[in-house]
Amino acid sequence: MLSLNKVMIIGNIGSEPEMRFTPNGNPVTSFRVATNRVYTTPEGERRQETEWFTVVAWNRLAEQCNQYLTKGRLVYAEGRLHTGTWEGQDGQKRSRAEVVANRVIFLDRREAAPLPEERAEETDTAELEPEDIPF
Repeated sequence: MLSLNKVMIIGNIGSEPEMRFTPNGNPVTSFRVATNRVYTTPEGERRQETEWFTVVAWNRLAEQCNQYLTKGRLVYAEGRLHTGTWEGQDGQKRSRAEVVANRVIFLDRREAAPLPEERAEETDTAELEPEDIPF
């Protein structure tokens, strides 16, 4: 039986990333991403709807996200959707869906240092064009 759990989002970082470590010493970074959807109501009124996602990155990707991402940056995150449940201090059952990222691409170049993977000869600071986005 085949199944697929894949999420892709593009949006702006809503707060500074938070990095912590598991008891085994593995780094994990989480950050919030806001996506917007603009639509027109049946009455002809244009509205904008914002959806917030929590993105979680592990190990080397967590370190890179913590080092290079800042509030307001445009980011592409790809991964799987994971829903966790727990019981709150008030006894109520709670749940939260998170995007567990396996790929994060920094889409803008505002005040960003080049990533180690970027080639040294690529010093062009031109704006990102739609055809540069890899999907």
